[in-house]
Amino acid sequence: MASRTIQDAVAADAESRLPALTRWRGSAGLRNMQQLIELRWIAVIGQVATIIVVHYGLGIGLPLRPMFTVLAALALFNVVSQLWWRRREHASSNALMVSLLVDVASLTIQLYLSGGITNPFVFLYLLQVVLGTVVLRSPWSWVIAAAAALCVTGLTLVRTPIVLAVEPARGLGDHYVQGLLICFLLIAALLVVFLTRIGRILRERDARLAELRQRAAEEEHIVRMGLLASGAAHELGTPLSTLSVILGDWQHLPTIASEGELHRDVVEMQQQVARCKSIVTNILLAAGGPRAEAPIEVSLHAMLDGLAEEWRRARNPSQFTYTNRCHLDPRIVSDAGLRQMVFNVLDNALEASPGWVALDAHCDGEALIIDVSDAGPGFSGEILQRLGSPYNTSKGRPGGGLGLFLSVNVARTLGGSLRAKNRPQGGAVVTMTLPLSALAIEDESDEEGDDAED
Repeated sequence: MASRTIQDAVAADAESRLPALTRWRGSAGLRNMQQLIELRWIAVIGQVATIIVVHYGLGIGLPLRPMFTVLAALALFNVVSQLWWRRREHASSNALMVSLLVDVASLTIQLYLSGGITNPFVFLYLLQVVLGTVVLRSPWSWVIAAAAALCVTGLTLVRTPIVLAVEPARGLGDHYVQGLLICFLLIAALLVVFLTRIGRILRERDARLAELRQRAAEEEHIVRMGLLASGAAHELGTPLSTLSVILGDWQHLPTIASEGELHRDVVEMQQQVARCKSIVTNILLAAGGPRAEAPIEVSLHAMLDGLAEEWRRARNPSQFTYTNRCHLDPRIVSDAGLRQMVFNVLDNALEASPGWVALDAHCDGEALIIDVSDAGPGFSGEILQRLGSPYNTSKGRPGGGLGLFLSVNVARTLGGSLRAKNRPQGGAVVTMTLPLSALAIEDESDEEGDDAED
């Protein structure tokens, strides 16, 4: 079975756009989950150190067994979470919310066992609320805030096993004030470190979403252009056929056949009308119209040689250098969109450099690389930065820049890329990279063998 054509690739790319957005959001959620797991390990280690210092250093009797039991349960939960999410590709908002609720619950139990509302580390609830606000969307972030508020309220209403003496008037001599200072410094440091990381993750996610939305807008633009071109091609078909018939009749008229110069003009007009009909046919072929034929199966070398020769005959450049250095020659699908992509780039090069254009094709591993070089003025920095955007051109005419725009999107739908740069000796080079797997034809015997095994 042949590989997918340009039209199939565009359709598949459009259908996969929304899943791609979902996957990227989930990937950002997974990275946020990993940050929460890392923060939870810091909390476990910090609580162990705090319990030891308070119980043995300050002489405040704490219920060590239940407190260490809570820590062991929290550590076990973190180990399971780490193993679980290591094998996953995305984490949902619900999973992040549950993870934060577990942290709120464990903090509540520890505070209840160590003084309740009189424990200066009660302000650690703010850390959970801030993290919930950053990594979750409403209404999930409000769930974390409401849970923290309920837990603080419960600690004020429930009598705890230990009541800590609070004397803020003593300043730093009071253990409560010392705890407040440590809690403040701890929250400040953790917020700076982890919010910076989470913020970077969210910015990368937003940048990726913006890129996908831009691609969606460009593909919609391509669809509109395709419909317009297809409609125009259908409308032009009838008058071109009429002109071809009339010119054919004129060519055989005795009065015209006897006039050598007039006869040559009629023949040239016939050739140009035939070329126009060929262009219309190719437009309809790319759009899937009634003139369309099945994509042609050819070898890679035959396709490249044919493209170069066809463009040379149609444009008749002053100097055209063609080099085929591909060491591979697989059977591929020659699609009209692929042909138009190469022609667009060659036409742009010829317009910038009428004196010389070069086409160089070579294979690098499993990729086909086509370089089109010219000796023109090259690209400006702004155009290179926005390469592939519609109407990104320095030609100063309406509709300019669409050739490279369409070429970039054809390469993209085939899983490849199109890049441009200026040459040190002057001029520019446009590089089209296409995976051979997107063009090559699968071995039918292998496919039948696979079907038989199934």
